[in-house]
This record gives sequence, structure tokens and C-alpha cells, in this order.
Amino acid sequence: MRIVGVIPARYASSRFPGKPLALIAGRTLIQRVVERCRQAPSLGEVIVATDDERIAEVARRSCRVEMTAAHHPSGSDRIAEVAARLNCDAIVNIQGDEPLIDPGAIEAVAGALARAEMSTAATRIRNREDYDNPNGLALYFSRRTIPYLREAASGSASEQLAAFPFLKHLGLYGYRRETLLRLVRWPVSPLEAAEKLEQLRALENGIPIAVVRVDHDSVGVDVPGDIARVERLLSSR
Repeated sequence: MRIVGVIPARYASSRFPGKPLALIAGRTLIQRVVERCRQAPSLGEVIVATDDERIAEVARRSCRVEMTAAHHPSGSDRIAEVAARLNCDAIVNIQGDEPLIDPGAIEAVAGALARAEMSTAATRIRNREDYDNPNGLALYFSRRTIPYLREAASGSASEQLAAFPFLKHLGLYGYRRETLLRLVRWPVSPLEAAEKLEQLRALENGIPIAVVRVDHDSVGVDVPGDIARVERLLSSR
């Protein structure tokens, strides 16, 4: 199976304009994500999908770049445009704002595509901060913790974490090529509209999502202040 890693990257961001070009310890965010992806042996190629020539110019120093339309409402739609032009069997969608993404997590998501149309990764929630922030098949995804713990509902976040093994969804998706192209042709589903989570469209249309459990926890760059945190982590390794 030929699997391609695609990193969607856009310049416009309400919280952090130009984020892919932000410098982290001397290298741009997008370059650091590409470097991590290239350490995943299952990926036959790594591609940056963008509509911005400034991002494309920098990304071309590290990998292939595919230019896309600017109007895409989601990363999945941007990746689907690229997938339609690719000669591959499957695609792994890697978030462009995770410079410390674990290549092992990418491998796990890619490997699950041998038995599933779509895959993703999750890790155990271990701290209260993740709890409070709004291997099997996925039942549902939500921006709130689920399930509701009836008997422990009045307890603290720490008590609820001890009572149930909540999983934190990581921003990695694997798709068989034809599944992705089919998925983006469907309209936004009711649950997807309510939660603003694209993967719910797949579940509502009968596409099972294999969930692989990994030890890696995501460390994303959402706002400029996150850069210092990532640099501290890099210097400690």
C-alpha cells in the first residue's frame, strides 16, 4: 500500500496569522513538522498542501508542495483536492502546527489503514488541563469529555480522571484515498455542524474509524505564546 503524508498549511489564522512560517529554535514550524513526518517509514512521500506562495517557498526546501484553492472550508477538503491528483492508496493527514509530532504515532495511524477505511489516534488523558479543555472503533467524538460519569459527576476533575480512562483525540487522520474523496462530497452532517468536528461526518455516513492508542501526547502551536513552550521541550531532549 502506497501511503502519502499530507500536511495542510494556510497563512490566515485568527489567533496566529502566518503560523507555518513562525520560527522555532531557528527553523520554521512547517519545516519542523515535515522533518518529523519524514521519520515515519510508512510514508512514501511527504507533501505540504497550501494556497499561499510564502508557505510554498519555504516548504519546497524540505518536500514536495501542492498548491490548492483558497476557498476550502477544512483541512480535509484541502487534502482531498491533492489526493485527487495523487497516485496512492491512502493518505495520512498530519496537522501543520505540531512540530513535535511522534513518527511512531504516524506509523500507527498508517498501519491501521490495512484493515480500516479511516483511522486516527488517541492517548490517555493524564492531567486536569486536558480534561477541562473543551485500540477499537470510534463510537463518537466530542469537544467535551464523554461519557458523563453519573456517580462521579459531582467530583473534581482529578477524581473523574481516576474513575474512567478518558481518551484525548490526536489530530492525526488516515484515509484510504477513495474514502477521503467520497467523504468530502457529502454535505456537512448534523453532528458535525453541532460539534464542529469533521470526523463526525464519517461516522454519520457509516464509515468506521479505527482508533489506535499511543503514548504520544500532542504539543501544538495555537498561539504565539506556545512557541516558547515548544522550544523548552526541544532544548530538554
